[in-house]
Amino acid sequence: MAKRVSLWDMGCPVARALDVIGDWWSLLIIRDAFDGVRRFNEFQTGLGIAKGMLSTRLRDLSERGILETAPASDGSAYREYVLTEKGRGLFLVIVALRQWGEDHLYGPDEPRSLLVDTETSAPVARLELHAGDGRLLAWSDTEVIKTDRIRPNVDMAKETLK
Repeated sequence: MAKRVSLWDMGCPVARALDVIGDWWSLLIIRDAFDGVRRFNEFQTGLGIAKGMLSTRLRDLSERGILETAPASDGSAYREYVLTEKGRGLFLVIVALRQWGEDHLYGPDEPRSLLVDTETSAPVARLELHAGDGRLLAWSDTEVIKTDRIRPNVDMAKETLK
């Protein structure tokens, strides 16, 4: 098996995020944690992942601050895995992947699960990207400003605001 290469030093927020959560097992573990899965055996049974692989992924996600262990909610001697604040911040990522999958990977009449608002039982609205003034943005309406260009642009913006 090829050794995993770290993307951390690339200087890109997407690369750094992928360095932490960029394999499918990690994302599926996080998805299941949002669905209420908390115990090792529940993750293992639900995902069908090998115990060693699961143990490694849970350890990595805990070391990266995505999950933490807590005493079992039923008072038993077991430990449970719970999402940290950092981990809960991945909710929109999971929803975005879900909605993309619904749009592009299912046939028109193919059954699938449904994400609903617990208060109304209505389906959750589609995620959208909006500008600060509320305009809907497409990918073509945005630009990434590389780190080597940020400082002059920030200084210029500060001068403009004076």
